[in-house]
Amino acid sequence: MGVDVGPENNYSMAVESLEIGHPQQTSSKLLDDDGRLKRTGNVWTASAHIITAVIGSGVLSLAWAIAQLGWIAGPAVMFLFSFVIYYTSSLLTDCYRSGDSVTGKRNYTYMDAVRANLGGIKVKVCGWIQYLNLFGVAIGYTIAASISMMAIERSNCFHKHGHKDPCHASSNMYMIIFGVTEIIFSQIPDFDQISWLSMVAAVMSFTYSSIGLTLGIVQVVSNRGFKGSLTGVSIGSVTEMQKIWRSLQAFGDIAFAYSYSIILIEIQDTIKAPPPSEAKVMKRATLISVAVTTLFYMLCGCMGYAAFGDAAPGNLLTGFGFYNPFWLLDIANAAIVIHLVGAYQVYCQPLFAFIESWANQQWPKSEFISWEVIVPYWPSKTYSLSIFRLVWRSCFVVLTTIISMLLPFFNDVVGLLGALGFWPLTVYFPIEMYIVQKKVPKWSTRWVCLQMLSLACLVITIAAAAGSIAGVIGDLKVYKPFKSST
Repeated sequence: MGVDVGPENNYSMAVESLEIGHPQQTSSKLLDDDGRLKRTGNVWTASAHIITAVIGSGVLSLAWAIAQLGWIAGPAVMFLFSFVIYYTSSLLTDCYRSGDSVTGKRNYTYMDAVRANLGGIKVKVCGWIQYLNLFGVAIGYTIAASISMMAIERSNCFHKHGHKDPCHASSNMYMIIFGVTEIIFSQIPDFDQISWLSMVAAVMSFTYSSIGLTLGIVQVVSNRGFKGSLTGVSIGSVTEMQKIWRSLQAFGDIAFAYSYSIILIEIQDTIKAPPPSEAKVMKRATLISVAVTTLFYMLCGCMGYAAFGDAAPGNLLTGFGFYNPFWLLDIANAAIVIHLVGAYQVYCQPLFAFIESWANQQWPKSEFISWEVIVPYWPSKTYSLSIFRLVWRSCFVVLTTIISMLLPFFNDVVGLLGALGFWPLTVYFPIEMYIVQKKVPKWSTRWVCLQMLSLACLVITIAAAAGSIAGVIGDLKVYKPFKSST
């Protein structure tokens, strides 16, 4: 049986029990400078979180994206995005603490950083964009996971009945399975307790990326040369308007594949206290992660395009450009699913924490919100089951699952999410906060360069969003809700 306790009493009892005898010494060992339990993260755990967030389902659409742009523009755009992401993320790491980079006040979330540096209506705008984007990512990952599970079923069907069999399959049941799994994992209380899940997910991302790369190389060898062209899909096989829309959507797909700035501050808040400063550790983690990610992306995207040319599938491992060895495809798709289970949590934990913090502030005396049940699950370990957390997080997962069943368009959803989140969260707010934090003089050379970068990225975002919306509209014309099959 469990024991009912409130969260504040539970925390204070734990601290008091550990402080008996040497309160000041024990307290300093257990707590950080802000009074919270000591953070234990380092450059490797931060890198794992980033890689889990970045090397996600987006990598699977890169061969298709390069096919739309061609051998010249495709890799160039990928390098451009990697540079922009690294640069603006480096600016954002300096905003974790207000004032001094070592002793300044901590900003626990992206919104806290915006509030401390910019304030006003920008805080609400940032919050809406960030959390709507996180909500959208949850939908995108549910779609991607179901497609990979469906691909395992179809791969085995093709192996048994031959490639001519259509092997139709529905994604709805797989979305429900993924949703139930996420309901369970969403009960992990906070970000700092999912490092192990991020590590597993990061390993899985390397696994399926490596398999996709290997299959691409094998296909290139089998073709006895590289496929593709300098300018990508040619006009004739598609109309001029389709060429434009697809090229713009490719920008959105690449932006989505790199996007993680929306959870950067939350990841940085898991890093242990200085020395060195959290900003320095996070910059190293960002450099490592973006470099590793770009290498994988270039290899997977380019090899996928080299293998299939203009016919590169929208999802490299589920579009059935590859049929054999079927067991290797099954392993790759299983790794995708496991990775997305972890990535879903990495992205959603900041949203969970925000809603729960807001609810505690709005209804501080509510028993429903504060009621927790202590459940023992090991001789010396217990788990605090929050009834509010159980109910609201489960409802969130159910909602994202239902929406995913309504809009199962992998490429278009990925492109739209990447476009909508790229400029405001990855470029605009980090640049504006950095200007305020470092007191960059208006109209100085640095200020002008930063504003030009922001304006250029805004144009890219608008164009990519337009391309992805056109793709969604096209798909909706032939789609019947809850009857998705491939």
